[in-house]
Amino acid sequence: MELTAWMSLALICMMGAMTPGPSLAVVLKHTISGGRINGVAASIAHGVGVGVYATLTVVGLAIVIQQTPWLFNVIKYAGVAMLLRLAYKALTSKPALDDAEQQQEVVTLKDSIVQGFMIAFLNPKLAIFFLALFGQFVEADAGWLQNLIMVGTVFTFDTLWYCLIAVVLSQSSLLAKLKNNVHKIDKVTGVVLLAVAARVAI
Repeated sequence: MELTAWMSLALICMMGAMTPGPSLAVVLKHTISGGRINGVAASIAHGVGVGVYATLTVVGLAIVIQQTPWLFNVIKYAGVAMLLRLAYKALTSKPALDDAEQQQEVVTLKDSIVQGFMIAFLNPKLAIFFLALFGQFVEADAGWLQNLIMVGTVFTFDTLWYCLIAVVLSQSSLLAKLKNNVHKIDKVTGVVLLAVAARVAI
């Protein structure tokens, strides 16, 4: 892959990762509730989920999904269900009454990994996004190295961006204030997730 082509791919991937959405909401949620390790774990898991879609696109599965409506719909509505579940949990969260209760509500590392991965993997828009994106760069005679570079670029930019958010937020003096108002943030997150779910479903 030529350097200019890679720079174009990298720029698009960077802009895509920086666009606010449900993924950012999930990373913020786990950073606030669990701390830096949880935020980084959710970020890496999200990058893996994005990398899976990128890999499937490179090998042609995204084309199969596009040409098989029932399979696309399965992924689409599984994603809607995941968003609705996260929205419900966020909207029904309650403020902690004391430190002990707040400690009980801290998310586990497993929760962060699972939700970070699933919020990416159950997003059907990624299949179409990568189909449109990679269609500009994939060549019929491309070797495994070029495909690996493309997938690695997507994974790296997505993971580094969300890890940066998690690390910066966990070191910030704002974290204590955010923890004290986590139930309010949950409500906002829940509304955002509901809006995204509605948009995907419609």
